[in-house]
Amino acid sequence: MVLPISFADFKSYSLRLGVLALPILITQFCQAALGVVDAIMAGQVSALDLAAVAVGSGIWLPLFLLATGILIATTPLIGEAVGQNKYDQVPHITQQSIWTAGVIGILGFIIVSLMPNVLGLMGVPADIQPIATMYLRAVAFGFPAIAVYAVLRSYCEALGRPEPVTVISIIGLLADIPLNYIFIHGLFGMPELGGAGCGVATAIVLWINVLLLGTYTTFSKRQQFASTRFFYSFTRPNRAQITKLLKLGIPIGISIFFEASLFSLGALVISPLGALATASHQVALSVTSQLFMIPISVAMALTIMISNRFGEKNLLALRHVQTTGLIWTVLIALTSMLGIWLFRPQLAAAFTDNPEVRAQAMHLLIFALAYQLFDGWQVNIAGILRGMQDTTVPMWVTLFCYWLVALPLGIYLVRFTDIGAQGFWMALITGLFLSSILLTLRLRYQQKRLTAKWA
Repeated sequence: MVLPISFADFKSYSLRLGVLALPILITQFCQAALGVVDAIMAGQVSALDLAAVAVGSGIWLPLFLLATGILIATTPLIGEAVGQNKYDQVPHITQQSIWTAGVIGILGFIIVSLMPNVLGLMGVPADIQPIATMYLRAVAFGFPAIAVYAVLRSYCEALGRPEPVTVISIIGLLADIPLNYIFIHGLFGMPELGGAGCGVATAIVLWINVLLLGTYTTFSKRQQFASTRFFYSFTRPNRAQITKLLKLGIPIGISIFFEASLFSLGALVISPLGALATASHQVALSVTSQLFMIPISVAMALTIMISNRFGEKNLLALRHVQTTGLIWTVLIALTSMLGIWLFRPQLAAAFTDNPEVRAQAMHLLIFALAYQLFDGWQVNIAGILRGMQDTTVPMWVTLFCYWLVALPLGIYLVRFTDIGAQGFWMALITGLFLSSILLTLRLRYQQKRLTAKWA
């Protein structure tokens, strides 16, 4: 599967990979930091406000990931057109994705707005429900912006210009802090909303981001944007193009949803063991979630590079890009594993002052060593397959490994044995290991298929 590659080619592809991945990594950190800022500022109001924001975020973020996962299929479609040097097709692809984003954004707005009606059925305590309701109804207004922004981001990154997205993500993060403060505390004549004000601020930031990126892509004089203007001569919805987008995107969105929901269910599975076990699990998961930003950013960059070579029908270059990406995947994973092993006490202490939670979190972080390698490998193989426009089989692999293997195994080990919280981490590693194997086999199959097809 891994093709020998000269050092000169490895160096060249590594440089291109780094140029793409670094801005994407900063963007990913900024998006994740929005939730951290909300949690910190809501927590300064009261524990009740923090809990309400946590509940609201736990409801709308999986829907956010589902929507953006579907629309991120714009990246390999544009990447393929670029690889074929068919830049004239890029505006049409982008326009059809924006039409799709409009529908998804409206559906998301409706669903999130209605979610407060089921808070009671979900077992959310009565004192948390009013704040969570206001938070959800406020943040729902940002859902259309989320959807359109996902398309514009894919457009920029597929053209090899992720930098504008990065700069705008930083601006959005910086704007979130004063906006949170204004709506939490009711400054400048605004209502004092407490933790629910974070929802208003988030919705405003989402619209700021999409308006800034839309303005930039419309008026930028960079060659990539100047030659692919998509706001002019906007075409009507095209069923064939939208169907192609959804055929690629829905499996991506569902795969991301399966993975995100598995991790979000971890705390629920472990909760019968008590607050100590749940808190230590959350600390270990927080550490690994931050480190995961690195391989997923590499995977997104690989999708762009692979989609270009896929469009060119250049099998040798495609294999070289793949080899370069997987070498860096292993190196990054080994570096992360070494860092976790050497700095476990400091990493645990960064998230909690409780010595018991810290001690148990340090123990769970040992399991994160194997987790880093398997998770990094499977997410980058998935990124390569995405660039080759293969998303349906990876979706079924994700469903099988996470929901039919890892989740039942985690429930059994945690609740029906005396292994404790580490049982869920054993199950996670098992699911990721199995996913790595199956996705690798799928990649080998696709390589043989393309070799026969392009020969």
